Amino acid sequence: MITVLVSGAAGRMGSEVVRAVSAEDDLRLVAAVDPAHAGEPVQDSPGLAYAGDLAETLEATRPDVMVDFTHPSVVAGNIETALTRGIHCVVGTTGLLTQTLEDLAARARDGACLFVAPNFAIGAVLMMRFAAEAARFMPHVEIVELHHDRKADAPSGTALRTAGLIAAARDHVPEGPGRETEIADGARGALVDGVTIHSVRLPGLVAHQEVLFGGQGQTLSLRHDSIDRTSFMPGVILAVRKVTGRNGLIVGLERLMEE
Repeated sequence: MITVLVSGAAGRMGSEVVRAVSAEDDLRLVAAVDPAHAGEPVQDSPGLAYAGDLAETLEATRPDVMVDFTHPSVVAGNIETALTRGIHCVVGTTGLLTQTLEDLAARARDGACLFVAPNFAIGAVLMMRFAAEAARFMPHVEIVELHHDRKADAPSGTALRTAGLIAAARDHVPEGPGRETEIADGARGALVDGVTIHSVRLPGLVAHQEVLFGGQGQTLSLRHDSIDRTSFMPGVILAVRKVTGRNGLIVGLERLMEE
């Protein structure tokens, strides 16, 4: 039995994680932390109330794994609080620099693992893998990522991860025309690892990404759509189960899918 604490448990992603963990026979939800809802009953978990203080709750419950879906402004502190107590972390909150993640992982006690995924949807992981393969043969590429209007960071972690994989796969960076003649600043998007990324934020969206490749007389489009947040739950559950046997920093769900 793997015991789990969910941080950010009353949020849209956190509440889905609470339901997903509670539905698994080999996982046990021992705490749900969300300071904005402290003392309120946790939906779908009779007898459990939201806790307000992460450190106190970690000390009281000693979970095997903390799952964090909170906000870029607090996630680093949450991770440090868990890792320094030897508690494995599964993190879906994006916006942290690689150096920050490495520094946090270095503070872990008792072989605790820091696992971070920019996207927990299996289809999104496959989309990123296919994009890296396509980039070897079609280096001209741009990314359009679309998310709900309350997403805290832009570009998305998925787009940043995709750009990094593309950069590692292609053997040169082709010129991206149009920036020198922009009529409005930013019209050509942000440049990340030599890949142009366009971020859309609108109500009604969940999480969507299209990777557009162009070549001589042809285009190739790779698109993934999460139309419901339940799409992320199989990946979260996979990570919770596998992180307990690992240590150090691991980035990307594909690292666990391949094992």
